Amino acid sequence: MRILLVEDDELIAEALVKALTDQHYAIDVATDGQAGWELAEAFAYDLILLDVMLPKLDGISLCRRWRSHPKRSPIILLTSQDSSTKKVMGLDAGADDYVVKPFEMQELLARIRALLRRGNSTSSPLLEWGNLRLDPSNFAVTYDEHPLHLTPKEYSLLELFLRNRQRIFSRSAILDSIWSFEELPGEDTIRSHMKGLRQKLKAAGVPEDPIETIYGIGYRLKPLEQQKARKRQVVPNRLSPAQKQQTLVEIARVWERTKEKLSHRIATIEQATTALRQNQLSNELQFAAEREAHKLAGSLGMYGFVQGSRLAQQIEQFFQSKELVDRNQTLHLSELIVALRQELQQTTAGQTPEVSSPDKRPWLLIVERDKSLAKALVVEAAIWGMRTKIVTTPTLARERISRDRPDIVLLDLSANTPEENLTLLCELNACTPPVPVLVLTDRDRAIERVKVARLGGRGFLPKPVTPTQVLEAVTALLQRDHPSATIMVVDDDSQVLTALHSLLEPWGFKLSTLDSPLQFWDNLEVVAPDLLILDVEMPQISGIDLCQSVRADMRWSGLPILFLTAYTDADTMQQVFAAGGDDYVSKPIVGPELVTRILNRLERSRLLRNLVETDALTGVANYRKSTQQLTQFLELCDRHQQPLCFAVLNLDRFKQINECYGHTSGDAVLSRLGGLLRRHFQSDDVVGRWGGAEFILGMYGMTHSDGVKRLAEVLEVIHQQKFTAFGGTQFQVTLSAGAAQYPQDGINLAALYKAASRQTQAIGDRTRSAQ
Repeated sequence: MRILLVEDDELIAEALVKALTDQHYAIDVATDGQAGWELAEAFAYDLILLDVMLPKLDGISLCRRWRSHPKRSPIILLTSQDSSTKKVMGLDAGADDYVVKPFEMQELLARIRALLRRGNSTSSPLLEWGNLRLDPSNFAVTYDEHPLHLTPKEYSLLELFLRNRQRIFSRSAILDSIWSFEELPGEDTIRSHMKGLRQKLKAAGVPEDPIETIYGIGYRLKPLEQQKARKRQVVPNRLSPAQKQQTLVEIARVWERTKEKLSHRIATIEQATTALRQNQLSNELQFAAEREAHKLAGSLGMYGFVQGSRLAQQIEQFFQSKELVDRNQTLHLSELIVALRQELQQTTAGQTPEVSSPDKRPWLLIVERDKSLAKALVVEAAIWGMRTKIVTTPTLARERISRDRPDIVLLDLSANTPEENLTLLCELNACTPPVPVLVLTDRDRAIERVKVARLGGRGFLPKPVTPTQVLEAVTALLQRDHPSATIMVVDDDSQVLTALHSLLEPWGFKLSTLDSPLQFWDNLEVVAPDLLILDVEMPQISGIDLCQSVRADMRWSGLPILFLTAYTDADTMQQVFAAGGDDYVSKPIVGPELVTRILNRLERSRLLRNLVETDALTGVANYRKSTQQLTQFLELCDRHQQPLCFAVLNLDRFKQINECYGHTSGDAVLSRLGGLLRRHFQSDDVVGRWGGAEFILGMYGMTHSDGVKRLAEVLEVIHQQKFTAFGGTQFQVTLSAGAAQYPQDGINLAALYKAASRQTQAIGDRTRSAQ
């Protein structure tokens, strides 16, 4: 546990540091109020010891400043002023306790332990995990009443996990929690202490390691009910326990920001109930109470209040009734509201794991003992614009993954023992979200493929295989596992919209939310979502009505639509599917279920869309799809007065390539070019193949000069590519490219294509004459 001491008296500070260090706390010291404020801004502390009389900024003012910000660390004021007025000022400023100097050290330590217990889920002085016990009052750790002898840091590690049972700690978070900033070691030190702690627990007879490693994230205390290891069988698109944990954590994070608003909704219901008892309930107030109860029924379940959601549904049904005069009914309604209030007073918010910013460059971790193959893969990956790292064993792979999560792993099953490789495959699938794994094997048997699929393998390549084939498969998996899907949500409940943001954005989805169905069509045109989520019941226009209007529009008729509803009766379900809905999720929303249904629906939609919109050889948009995208871009350009750069690229002497090296080599060239263009141009750009060796590019918001610069960079990369024909002959290719700008060179697609093609043809003629 980490404590900040703000004290300008060196003698007192020195004594406190010694006493607290002996108690296994990590201590940071500030000698004035301003320095204390800066330390608290930079680090997270479990408790703050604050002197009242401080230079630069006094303790009372500093305490008020802390409490005006969202800082919840307990604060103990230390002062020699023993008047009631000073104590009142300190406590009113936000302090949790007040200790008068001179003080008994043991009393202060006891007050510290009491405040630290108050901030955790258990108020017991003993911290327990099964038969493992830690007593903070005397630093005793026992298992089955037998003592364990731990080092101070091992003790601090165990205490940290026992006090924060739901939190996942990254290594940096552990450093911040149990080391002071003056003695901050490297992350390797944590692994050393963790290893020592685990060995001592095992030697003491603890049957299973209580500390679970979440690869790519950090460590956490293993839930007791999950001690027994079960053989894992992976079902496609089924969420792992780690993924479910993430969704619950994200929902808990939102709860702290929204519970006050939910309380206001109950206040509206209480106001309606009071009016009912006085026979003064208006139709408007009755409708408002019914709406707030309906929203509560959907919102509460998302934050873990299953019983609260049921209570809200009963209240909603009560206000839906046309006759609200029965006294017994009114009393029952009051009882339901009281029960709902009590349910809301529970605390569900937990500490959330630290989330590191993802590396924008795709990187590939190669687990391979064959050095020649591994080096060839590194060279090929560099050509494809990826960074790589080679490790030879699953153990080294785990170490690397714990420091830097890869975008994809290439795992050779023929290297190392099969059990080690399959265990690593299983662990990677349990990450949150799972790390995609492409498996290489020298045995192409049906049983091997089934085993890999069960354990979560995303791809399977039998040897022998070329580096180019491997990187093509890697690229395909990355596109499938890292979709930039845009989801549009229409729900009049702002709390549901907020919760969905926190729930879905960690999965890489782009979310556009709308709380008024009247603005739906204006937003649909701009957002152009990949999936639409609709609430069934909304004011003015229902979700059923919106769904029917979407299905009637030929431009959006194929858009996947998922419904959110608090009603699961047969009539409602029939209306949902009759209107054209693809799926539904019942309120209260269960996070893992929603994510699974979204992923399933997007995957099916993507497969169907690829069949009709994607050029199978190059992976870029076909003529139909790219024309549709470019037409939409030109409409946006006209509406927002933006430029667009349109380019045409032609592969020079493509016919000769087919004649000299064979059509297989020609196809390989086109496939490589498609992959390079996809990687060098963003998802907001249009990349298409219009037939033969002709590619087109559309760059929204870009002028002709900027577009030409981007083209030059890509062409330079392409001209450096080396291709290998059958028989080992190597050759290179060149491309001719021309560009045009909207609206200067044309106000429609046909005119822009004509202008850019004219340039492309001229450059191609010069290239051929020079050769």
